Amino acid sequence: MSRAGTLSGAVEPLGVGIATVSRRIERLEAAIGQPLFVRHQSGYRLTEDGAALVARAEEMEATALTLTSGLQDKAAVSGTVRLATAENLATGLILPSLGQIKAAYPELSLEIVTDIATVNLHRRDADIALRMVKPDRGNVSLQRLGTLGFGLYGAPDYVSAQHLALDANAYDNANFIGWTETYTHLPAAQWVERILKGRAPALTTTSLATQLTACANGLGLAVLPHFLARSNDLICLDADLGIDQPIWLVTHTNLAQSRRVRAVADFLRDVVNTHRSALTG
Repeated sequence: MSRAGTLSGAVEPLGVGIATVSRRIERLEAAIGQPLFVRHQSGYRLTEDGAALVARAEEMEATALTLTSGLQDKAAVSGTVRLATAENLATGLILPSLGQIKAAYPELSLEIVTDIATVNLHRRDADIALRMVKPDRGNVSLQRLGTLGFGLYGAPDYVSAQHLALDANAYDNANFIGWTETYTHLPAAQWVERILKGRAPALTTTSLATQLTACANGLGLAVLPHFLARSNDLICLDADLGIDQPIWLVTHTNLAQSRRVRAVADFLRDVVNTHRSALTG
């Protein structure tokens, strides 16, 4: 019910009638002593107590799937998987390939969260994540899939007009596009700060997408992932900045055997492996 939002949507995967599902919800609420759903004309919405039980219910589901995985034929993968990842990986890597997994599992729904600074798999804000920072705590499983490489890039016309080359001294008069103070912890922001040696950047932004657009329009040089910069025909002035980052596949341990989570994990592995050369640069 928490996935479908309506009684009619919940009955199909369960293979029972609407009245049966309704009675089961009422019995569960009576046993717990708390309402789990708020009834609206448009459907059912979880109460705060109901939302708190979803994680436990899905853990039980994952355990049940593990016990029966060797006894049943491959079942249809359905339901929703919440994927947390960086915006640049979502827009430049995952979304262009999303048709593959949708074709294989048409009943699977993917919810992509790109505000990963606030996502915590241990709190079950997401089921699975593709990220560059290795979690140091929480009930999660880790696998390193590859490397995200960065380089210094500029638009062809800007590079030509500034007579720039593979020489750090040539950057003394170049405009740089950097990050605002909130993002000074990023390796790319720290690299630009070192190169500027006290000079202010020509432009600071809060997202990689705006830096990519600014760089492509000749507003200055930017530290960008190779796979994004080269797809926009930018010129690489330095391909080895020493700030490459590992790409981690992070899965909530209790959901690692869930069919839908495994399907998404396999999809992410395939995508990263297929684009390995472009990602590393």
